Amino acid sequence: MAYNSNYGGNQSYGAQNYGQQNAYGGAQYTSYGAQGGADGGGFLGGSQGGSQGGGGGKAYGKDTLRPCTILQVLSASQPHPDADFSLDDVEITQITFVGQIRNISQQTTNMTYKLDDGTGSIEVKQWIDSDTPKYDEHGDPIRSGKPELKVGEWARCWGRLKAFNNRRHVGAHVIRPVQDKNEINYHLLEATFAHLYFTRGPPEQFSTAGGAENAVYGQQAQQQQNGYSNAGGEAQRSMPQLSSLARRIVQCLKTTPQNNEGLHMQQIAAATGMGVAEVMKGGDELLQQSLIFTTVDDNTWALLEM
Repeated sequence: MAYNSNYGGNQSYGAQNYGQQNAYGGAQYTSYGAQGGADGGGFLGGSQGGSQGGGGGKAYGKDTLRPCTILQVLSASQPHPDADFSLDDVEITQITFVGQIRNISQQTTNMTYKLDDGTGSIEVKQWIDSDTPKYDEHGDPIRSGKPELKVGEWARCWGRLKAFNNRRHVGAHVIRPVQDKNEINYHLLEATFAHLYFTRGPPEQFSTAGGAENAVYGQQAQQQQNGYSNAGGEAQRSMPQLSSLARRIVQCLKTTPQNNEGLHMQQIAAATGMGVAEVMKGGDELLQQSLIFTTVDDNTWALLEM
């Protein structure tokens, strides 16, 4: 199932597959503004397919990209240390999430960021390429041109969930600052959508299987709201919720022969076997609902027909 979304026209926050698998080694990429790692921070096109094609390792050419929260990352299950992690009973390989940077630690081989999205916190490690020159011929530091990550700012990460010494972290392919705060809300909605997709099924099943039933229900609800329902092609007043006493009086007024003056409460009591007090109680309820009206006196009623 392909899911694409745009905020603000040209700026695309997400376009990814949940029900299908993305080929990092082929021509298909997921797009979160980083082109699935094709910008050099992740996998280069064809590199994974070539390096994994002949061995018995994991099929990285069939990786998926799953949007999630940090709490979901921390609660993902792993049957054994060599197995892939699973979320909502579905294996996850690549993940993406957003978080606020709480700490940045620079080490010899990697940069470690601690991200917190409000549901939890986790360390993100991005390895430093030791072959890349850090200084130019004049001894000045070489700027990479990538946006600078700062403590307190929000960032988006793409990478793999890993575990070492029973402690989880994310090996980042790409991590970049969030430029538009709408991306945070977008991601949380997308993570919710993916979770519901895998736990309850695609939304199409609800629109097709329950569409007709929902349409009928919606018409009935609207008719009840308006106080009318169509039965037999004629507009009739819909019956509200009534007590058993009131219903017995309505039935009596419908079936008992009478003139235009209706029936006196004594006649209704005799016809239904109800007590006079019960007839008065039920009659008051029907008068309040405007289903009957008084005629020659306050104790003689006729059924209001619409």
